[in-house]
Amino acid sequence: MNVKPVAVILTVDAGGTNFVFSAINNGEILGNTVSLTAKIDSESECSNCLIDGFEKLQSQINEVAVAISFAFPGPADYENGIIGNLPNFPGINGNYPLKSILESHFNLPVFINNDGNLFAYGEALAGVLPDINARLKQAGGNKQFNNLIGITLGTGIGAGLISNGIMLRGDNSSAAEIHNLNNPNRQDWNVEENISTRAIQQIYGNQYKHASEVVLTPKDIYEIAKGLRNGDKEAALASFQIYGRTLGCAIATMVTLFDGLVVLGGGITAAWDLLAPSIFEVINRPFDNPGLIQVPKTTVRIFDYQKKEEAEKFIKGDLVKLKNDSNGGQLIHDQMVRTAVVLSENGASHSTSLGAYYFALDQLNISK
Repeated sequence: MNVKPVAVILTVDAGGTNFVFSAINNGEILGNTVSLTAKIDSESECSNCLIDGFEKLQSQINEVAVAISFAFPGPADYENGIIGNLPNFPGINGNYPLKSILESHFNLPVFINNDGNLFAYGEALAGVLPDINARLKQAGGNKQFNNLIGITLGTGIGAGLISNGIMLRGDNSSAAEIHNLNNPNRQDWNVEENISTRAIQQIYGNQYKHASEVVLTPKDIYEIAKGLRNGDKEAALASFQIYGRTLGCAIATMVTLFDGLVVLGGGITAAWDLLAPSIFEVINRPFDNPGLIQVPKTTVRIFDYQKKEEAEKFIKGDLVKLKNDSNGGQLIHDQMVRTAVVLSENGASHSTSLGAYYFALDQLNISK
């Protein structure tokens, strides 16, 4: 028996470098994705690029789409689809009515949301959250997670918060604007000045003993740090260490404010082996309060889930049996207060597209 499609949603992950278009049905991508070089030097170029990508996508699928839903950087009035002034999109300078432009062209409902929100939503519904909860259940404990902090690491840093299956968007579409946390390295900077592609490039360039005019990518600098490419290895290592320490502060702050799993996605996570030591150096370093009383940086213990032994401890927890009635009844209690930092297995682009798909179903009142 053939199952009728629930709904076909057209999505795009609109990054500063590429626009990646997907058609999704029943949580699965139909056919091939379409990737176009991002056009961000003017509003008209951006609109035309998005229209071109969606038209190319429609031409290769046999199903009729019921909506367009996609991630776009903020600041923005996402509910009304009006994009604000985007520092990483030089041609978009505020009050850009992207939703109405696309709805007029395609005659379909269009939903736009923050890329960090949609990445987190995709991971909460079809990524890290259900996977870890299944592993916890299989291990025999009673611990389950209902909250998730999604963080994207690419051109800059973005984030989203999901609580009990609900995306927290805030009253001004500005929840989880993590890039504007205070920078521990310089109080007059936000954290994105040290957690971004340009930060890795600038730190390496500033410390490189034989500076050149060639602009290296983070991948190039990673390869220098690993000794796979000629260059200043110490400067390359420093660029990832500063990035990692700043990210560690941001993660500790987010976990303190919002108790949930932390999932990281984006191209910079490929350098996890260089980032993780600095991230967890900061997370695990206690505060030295007056009187030399050391206080943990976070109330909950934060595990590095990418380390096998850490992941095993996290899943196992610390189960104790408590007497819960006068007849000798017992209660199994997991007394380990914990969370974990986990790398996305789906990848940021795929999870963001899934988040856009599920968000559209919500808006259309279609059952997931």
